[in-house]
Amino acid sequence: MLKKALQTVIVIVILISSQRAFSQGVGVSFSYFLPKNGYFSTPISPFSLRGLGFNIGDYMALNSGFSIYRMSGMNVIDMGELETKDPVVGPNFTLLVPLELVFQFAFQNQEFKIKGGGFTFKSFDDKINYGNLDKAIRKYEGWAVANSNIDFDAGIGLGYFFGAEYIIYVTQQWGLSLEANYFIGGADFPMTGSYTGGNSVGFLETKPIDYKDAKMDFTGLEISIGVIITQ
Repeated sequence: MLKKALQTVIVIVILISSQRAFSQGVGVSFSYFLPKNGYFSTPISPFSLRGLGFNIGDYMALNSGFSIYRMSGMNVIDMGELETKDPVVGPNFTLLVPLELVFQFAFQNQEFKIKGGGFTFKSFDDKINYGNLDKAIRKYEGWAVANSNIDFDAGIGLGYFFGAEYIIYVTQQWGLSLEANYFIGGADFPMTGSYTGGNSVGFLETKPIDYKDAKMDFTGLEISIGVIITQ
């Protein structure tokens, strides 16, 4: 399933980028992600290429591309009755591929774009932040100490986003771009295992973990600073 999904994403990007006319140009950017209930994340330069696509008339375009992030920490939701606003997963590597419809308005040497669409993402080399997870377990159970042991399976994520981009063209060949997008999505992240804990007085208890509906929460603000190269 993962192989087929990644192949589909690659085909979409190749088809869009192979069109004769790009939507104004190709952007190479530094994209920073500020996740909800997570840690500030940075791009892996230069692995961020956005703005591949083609124009649909004078004021619309269809774009795609990709970014690879080094995510510092992401939250997990739907863990049964266990809740936390601290990141439970991370650090990891994340491949993000958007597909967006763009409304673009040009004036003099500037351009303003309003965009929105869907995206897919896949995380790799995931790690559990046991410090934050155990803290959430202690709070939920009312224990003084807790120690968990988790197995998980990170799935392919889907979601939608919206945003805007402002471009000022320094010359006819290149310009500077400032972009902000808000992403709302998630990926299946079922968790199994157990945790052991208790208070200073009494016996330690061990309880099972079976959060089959858990999801990695991909909600947050992306800010990109880039260079647009026109044809």
